[in-house]
Amino acid sequence: MNWRAAGSIYRFELARTWRTLFQSIFAPVLTTSLYFIVFGAAIGGRIQQVGGVPYGAFIVPGLMLLTILSESTSNASFGIYLPRFTGTVYELLSAPVGVAETLIGYVGAAATKSVILAIIILATARLFVPFHIVHPIYAAGFLVLIALAFSLFGFILGCWADGFEKLQVVPMLVLTPLTFLGGTFYSIEMLGEPWRTVAMVNPVVYLVNGLRWTFYGQSDVNILWSAGLTLAFLLICVAIVSWIFRTGWRLRT
Repeated sequence: MNWRAAGSIYRFELARTWRTLFQSIFAPVLTTSLYFIVFGAAIGGRIQQVGGVPYGAFIVPGLMLLTILSESTSNASFGIYLPRFTGTVYELLSAPVGVAETLIGYVGAAATKSVILAIIILATARLFVPFHIVHPIYAAGFLVLIALAFSLFGFILGCWADGFEKLQVVPMLVLTPLTFLGGTFYSIEMLGEPWRTVAMVNPVVYLVNGLRWTFYGQSDVNILWSAGLTLAFLLICVAIVSWIFRTGWRLRT
């Protein structure tokens, strides 16, 4: 393991956050604050509680997940796409750097930025609503697992994209709609049939409920399914990334 190479890539990618501070930190926090103002104040005045949890506190895990999914995917995809676009990826491929070092550098930095942002959003949410975390250790572990899984997914997306427009297709047209329809602002139990059954096909439902369980100890789905599906998605992404480096797909052409 070439730890120096992995650390260099990691520090370089992490430093990009401070060079684009407004886009990386302030913009997501501002967007989340607007969600709290609109949904917490407007809808929260009509829906007092969901499952015994105040509505403003109920949407905190969902808003955190919304930010983590989009930021993990975007950061990791842009991180690997930019070297491909400028041609500097060939320096990486010709250097004594393996798959593990590359993933630690690019994916680790993207996941770290997402977790830092999640912590900032959690602190911001405290300014709007009081809440508590029943299982803080499980919450931290689940956040890291989700951040790693979707950072890997973003890495794959950055290898697949052949233009800046394609980098935004999946986050905007797939992940964001799935997150909004995955119980971010409501409980699946509030839906009638057949929409409740349809919602259960949405994989984000399991992510939202898994994170919500770590906060309040309640979930609309089995927690083992939430953890299992997230871990399975991570392993699938690792296998795809390994195949990309083994074959050179989209990296050497």
